[in-house]
Amino acid sequence: MQATASLGTRSQSSMMVYTVSPVSERAQVVVIGAGQAGLAVAYYLKRFQLEPGVDFVVYDRGPGTGGAWQFRWDALRLGSAHKVHDLPGMQELGIGFDTADRTLPAKDIVAGYYRRYEDHFGLQVRRPVTISSVVNRGADLVVQHSEGETAAQVLVNATGTWGSPFVPYYPGASTFRGRHVHTNGYVTAEEFRGQNVVVVGGGTSAIGFLLELENVADVVSWASRRPIDYNTESVLTIEGGVAAVREADAAARAGKALPSLVSTTGVPLTRKIAAGIARGLLKERPMFARIEPEGVRWNDGSFTAADAIIWATGFRPELRHLAPLKLREKQGGVTVESGQVWTDPRIFLAGYGPYASTIGANRSGRIIARQIMAQI
Repeated sequence: MQATASLGTRSQSSMMVYTVSPVSERAQVVVIGAGQAGLAVAYYLKRFQLEPGVDFVVYDRGPGTGGAWQFRWDALRLGSAHKVHDLPGMQELGIGFDTADRTLPAKDIVAGYYRRYEDHFGLQVRRPVTISSVVNRGADLVVQHSEGETAAQVLVNATGTWGSPFVPYYPGASTFRGRHVHTNGYVTAEEFRGQNVVVVGGGTSAIGFLLELENVADVVSWASRRPIDYNTESVLTIEGGVAAVREADAAARAGKALPSLVSTTGVPLTRKIAAGIARGLLKERPMFARIEPEGVRWNDGSFTAADAIIWATGFRPELRHLAPLKLREKQGGVTVESGQVWTDPRIFLAGYGPYASTIGANRSGRIIARQIMAQI
């Protein structure tokens, strides 16, 4: 087996402290992130007659358009399990994700549509810009970034979760001689050709990796912290969606850590997934007891050799750059209502909690923009 250092990532998520000279720049509103949530807020701010690049500034750390989608793995396609809703106003461009070519990589479609969207509405997103921190300076919120500093009356954080991968602790992880790879470092199944691979996770990403690795990897094993709850509705039902939103909203209002979507809605049982179950590929085991240098040891004492462990174990909200503002509660989250931070009404979290889904991000964009206009 070939040893490797740490979890792979393509998101450039580490926060850095920059020594560049501050730039004397000011805007009424700063939006951090140009994924679905950030672009939705920017769209509505412009609808309310704020001028992009002057009254509000949008910063994005990605090298190109598409938000987190530009970093997704090559084989991922748009579909019922990975659905993207149209941005507000997208119909003006004559494009929509429901009619997009599903034979093309999802990351390419999203990046292309978002590029056209930004250009059409003149949102003037500045990239790549990495945010190091946000601090209080008098009445201002000062955003410190790779180009200097920008002072603002209002901050909209729309950084999502891609840059904050979650990997649970398991004994022996640091002794493993193979590769640890998180979802945000996965590129293609070809990397694992002829290898023994253990996939960890109970959501659509884990299942997607298993399907891609079949007939590519030598041996594929699946471990999940809980039994897989398959949803026989291939598209999320209204009832399931309402329940997921209600649970996330309750957690956000209480300042608790946010629940995962799949824990509320289950995994859509598509034809492809059903076929994988039927042929015995998609059969999860309870989590292993520990990780050893050459593989994993299960609770029953059996051992599975592994060249790589793929951690499809989800993400957490990326809020480290907001740490100087001391927004996090003892319960593990940030208290947020209708997108607004309870302890500091100058700060909004777009795409957070009940608005984390792509359709929720659009709704939160309108709600947040209205609240911002009432402040400035």
